[in-house]
Order: sequence, then structure tokens, then C-alpha cells
Amino acid sequence: MNEAKSASGYDLTPLTDAEKQKSAAELTEEERRILLNQGTEPPFCGGLLDNKESGVYHCKLCDLPLFSSDSKFESGTGWPSFYAPFDEAHIREIRDISHGMIRTEIRCTRCDGHLGHVFPDGPAPTGLRYCLNSASMVFKAR
Repeated sequence: MNEAKSASGYDLTPLTDAEKQKSAAELTEEERRILLNQGTEPPFCGGLLDNKESGVYHCKLCDLPLFSSDSKFESGTGWPSFYAPFDEAHIREIRDISHGMIRTEIRCTRCDGHLGHVFPDGPAPTGLRYCLNSASMVFKAR
């Protein structure tokens, strides 16, 4: 099998359906609803919103590093927000026209898990706000 690697050295080979189902079986019902069915957790309730520790936020379904605490900022929106991904190749963008809006959904490149959305109203240096569901991620301290 040909292995795809990101610039940061991580395997980006898509999970098989069997691998995805095995990983999903270990998630809570709410985590499955968000990651697999493009759900959203209510604002100001996610477990990672107020996390100030130094480390990396990984995909809860496949463990791919998604965002570093170095790019986390307080957006006031009620969801963990970041201005840049850990590695741009780890995030996939999809046009989302649900709920009467036009937005850009973000998914994990490797497992296709729903992470949240990205908006063009973030701080410098990127001007982007990656708005994430805590239920989509696991934090690993440095």
C-alpha cells in the first residue's frame, strides 16, 4: 500500500471502513454524532474550551495531530478556536450550505471525521478562525 505522508511526517493514508468503525466503537454516542454525522456540540460546554495547557489537539477518531496550543485563542464564540492547523495537510475543507448559511466545514484528512468550521474572522497572522468541537478532539500535553 502506498503511504501518503504530510510535511510534518504523519501518515495520511485514509482509514478503511473497518478501521473507522473499530475506532468509532470506542466513542461516546455524542462523539459519534459529531464526528461521523457533522453534529455540533452546544457552545460554552466543550471540555477543551478553557484548556490553557501546552500541547497538541489530536483527532479523537484517528489520532492525527490537528492543532497546536500555540495557535489557540479565545474567540468568545463558545468553541475552542485556533488560527492555524498543526499541518495544513491534516485538515480538509468542504463547502457547507446547511442551516441556511454558506460555511466551510473542516474534516480530518485521514478519517474524514467532522471537526467544525473555519471562518475568515480570526486574528493575525492568518486571519482565520478554526472553530472546533471539543468532542472531535483529544488533547495531549507536551
